[in-house]
Amino acid sequence: MISQHIIDRVVARRGRLHIFDSINPARTAMVVVDMQKTFCEPGAPAEVPASRGIIAPINRLAAGLRAAGGTVIWCTHANVGVGTTSDWRNFFDHFVSDDLRSRTIESLSPGGSGQAIWEELDVRDGDVKLFKNRYSALVPGSSQLERVLRSLGLDTLLICGTKTNVCCESTARDAMMMDFKVIMVADGTAALSEREHQASLENIIQQFGDVMTADEILERLVP
Repeated sequence: MISQHIIDRVVARRGRLHIFDSINPARTAMVVVDMQKTFCEPGAPAEVPASRGIIAPINRLAAGLRAAGGTVIWCTHANVGVGTTSDWRNFFDHFVSDDLRSRTIESLSPGGSGQAIWEELDVRDGDVKLFKNRYSALVPGSSQLERVLRSLGLDTLLICGTKTNVCCESTARDAMMMDFKVIMVADGTAALSEREHQASLENIIQQFGDVMTADEILERLVP
């Protein structure tokens, strides 16, 4: 999924493609971003059709990480809606068309129709569940993610979910800037097009973290 000229550039700069030869599961959180009905359900106001194609890698990676002693965090998006407005007016007033605004606000309101994690995902009782209200789960005020990670002694993030180039990349960028180790899961993230997906992964591997498939990560889990 990474262009050869990007691979060559990365290797020339740091002497290797992948940053991490091994991953300590006890210090690792798999952060699954926005895999909820608003984005996964056919016909939903913010549907990302490709999100339904990454279910198997997400479930496989989550199972392997749990078995190795790691943490799975489901991070879904919610904005408080009041009538036709929201607590993120800049987004809803300028980036969402009139005909979609009310549907999207309702879907993303706490308890709204789009809040449920997509039914095919394997969510367990021991997993962490939290909300965010901006693209990045780590921008100040967006969520409790940083507090959860610091309190549990977690320093490595495996980023999954949708969209690759919006909420996943925003969270990954902020994580790296806050000194977390970041791995974007190539086959566990999805965008509206393959071009956007690939461009986002190429941004991450050059400046913000590593990019691996779910199976490549599972091979590197070493307690």
